[in-house]
Amino acid sequence: MTNNPFVRGIDQFNQREFYACHDTLEALWMEACDPDKTFYQGILQIAVGCYHLSNRNWNGAVMLLGEGIRRLRNYQPSYNDVNVRQLVEQSASMLGRLQAAGPDRVAECADRFGLTGEADATVTPPPKEGWTLPYIDRAVAADESSA
Repeated sequence: MTNNPFVRGIDQFNQREFYACHDTLEALWMEACDPDKTFYQGILQIAVGCYHLSNRNWNGAVMLLGEGIRRLRNYQPSYNDVNVRQLVEQSASMLGRLQAAGPDRVAECADRFGLTGEADATVTPPPKEGWTLPYIDRAVAADESSA
């Protein structure tokens, strides 16, 4: 595992270790100044939204996904070598599916996204076709990077 806490947080996010990602990025967020502070907060809110969904908490998932998306919109197309546009689009798609389903179908949505209901589960079922969790892509072309 890397010594860089930001990269570690991204790795945790992509490995569905959403609670650990929150802890890692929150430590960075608390010490950071803008524009990094808002950027870290946006990512950690999306991570917490995914964590809430894994625990079948529709309200928490919808609220945190929306807040994270809102905070990250101004960092598009990329920031700090992160493909922010992709993260925002994937998160917005997830949010739209949750909102369309409503709170009564939160367990079904979590299952379709491949979330087991066990926090930070390392073995999860594959998501249903078209129901993919957000992924943070750090492979951004140099000419697209704004940071």
